Amino acid sequence: MAGTNSERELLTGGPAIILAYPQLGENIGMVARAMANFGLSELRLVNPRDGWPNEKARSAASNADHVIDGAKLYGSLEEAIADLNFVYATTARDRDGFKPVRSPIVAARELRRRFGRGQGVGILFGRERTGLTNEEVALADEIVTFPVNPAFASLNLAQAVLLMSYEWMKTGMASEDETSFQAIEQRPATKEQLQGLVEHLEEALTARNYFRPADKKPKLMENLRAVLTRPSFTESEIQVLRGVVSSLDRFTRENPRGSAAPAGHSRKVKGGGDND
Repeated sequence: MAGTNSERELLTGGPAIILAYPQLGENIGMVARAMANFGLSELRLVNPRDGWPNEKARSAASNADHVIDGAKLYGSLEEAIADLNFVYATTARDRDGFKPVRSPIVAARELRRRFGRGQGVGILFGRERTGLTNEEVALADEIVTFPVNPAFASLNLAQAVLLMSYEWMKTGMASEDETSFQAIEQRPATKEQLQGLVEHLEEALTARNYFRPADKKPKLMENLRAVLTRPSFTESEIQVLRGVVSSLDRFTRENPRGSAAPAGHSRKVKGGGDND
């Protein structure tokens, strides 16, 4: 899904994403992309098999260059987490009694709480094929696991990072029940633009002999104006509506292919979605 916008503020920070012994550069790149999607930027790599830097990783990152360029390389897992105060280890395998096990939602909230207090926090991910060993999980404070189909519990590396990154982003919203985040602000329409829509529509309806009988036109226009001024239209919505009216001017039952506009009517919409 496309959606990169260079004009918006780039979200960075958050918990460190630690990849223990990753294999393919492409997987590292897809992890970087997932991180960038949800505002994470600190990537730590423990002995990547194919070396670092890796051009395949950069290519797969789909312009998440700030994550790739900032990635730090470590020789051991102990070194990669040495400066952190709290670490989650991700695993899909049942490890009863080994460590406290949290859901992604609970884990993300705890990470947000600790991060807000200035603590260094991280999420540890294991090898693509085998995950983390028990000894490696032991280095973490708690386990986070995903509610997946027990008969098909395998997640690829980027998917696992994406899920945790998503939960992290949700905890930064005013409400975790919000269905949108940082919606693009639309400029409200001016009264002049709204009046232009009303006049445009009045002309189009008059050309089609809508106001019958003629003495009822003032009341019909009053009702129409009341309908159109009820919602708080944005500039773009006004343009869309005027584009619709312009289309009706060109395409009629008598002229279904738009070969002619109604006689005596040639209003052109200013900024209105008209594809003349």
